Amino acid sequence: MANKHLIISVEGREIALTQIQNEDYISLTDMVGKDKRASLVIQNWLRNKNTLEFLGVWERNYNPNFKGFKFEAFYNQAGLDRFAISVTEWIEGTNAIGIITKRGRGGGTYAHRDIAFEFGSRISAEFKLFLIRDYIRLKEEQYNRQKLEWNYQRFLTKVNYRLHTDTIRDVIIPKLQVGKDLQWLVYADEADLLNMAVFGQTAKQWREANPEQAKEGNVRDFANIIQLNVLANLESLNAVLIEEGRNKEERYELLAKTAISQYTRLAEQKDITYLDD
Repeated sequence: MANKHLIISVEGREIALTQIQNEDYISLTDMVGKDKRASLVIQNWLRNKNTLEFLGVWERNYNPNFKGFKFEAFYNQAGLDRFAISVTEWIEGTNAIGIITKRGRGGGTYAHRDIAFEFGSRISAEFKLFLIRDYIRLKEEQYNRQKLEWNYQRFLTKVNYRLHTDTIRDVIIPKLQVGKDLQWLVYADEADLLNMAVFGQTAKQWREANPEQAKEGNVRDFANIIQLNVLANLESLNAVLIEEGRNKEERYELLAKTAISQYTRLAEQKDITYLDD
């Protein structure tokens, strides 16, 4: 679960958006307004029969652990004056995942975007329209930032790749005394050393596993931002190790350990993981 929050603004209200299992969840509490009425508005919406029908359909489609028998019990009571249900009762009773509650700072009731858009109708049709519009704007901005960052990291890997290949040319090829017609094999072998460390497969293995994508580029062209970042760092590191005279087996061991360490650390950076998802 990512704790990184983004904000969308609808009719002057700042509404938090977070990610859970790579899915966007929007704060229903913020949509209503953080006052004593917020929980009552959400609870009244939840006890509505049409609402429960919508939630039931959503959960059955996206939640394999949804307790349908408990849902039926709630649904059959909906519409009766005595029927009341809280968010917690709904979640615990049906094992629902479409609505969640968060405590502490930035806490409240959150719902998957599909459900949050539906809840927007409870406020007003205009509010729902503006909510969807600003959500789309936010995702477009996020995509553009991701594309810019990816292009920068891809450029950086190409710059470092030149440093990497120059070192191979100046150090490894003279030692191996490889003819010009076979030098490409040395470059390819060293490139695959990095591919194995970062992607866990050679360029050929990737092409065989992804024939359609291979028509448009190579494994590095389809890497994510974190992988490109690690790859750029390993290109520089491998150049240093080559100059130090380390053999291939020793270099791969160091490169693989470094790749795992850097990938783990970068994946923990919420700004990077949220952008890359």
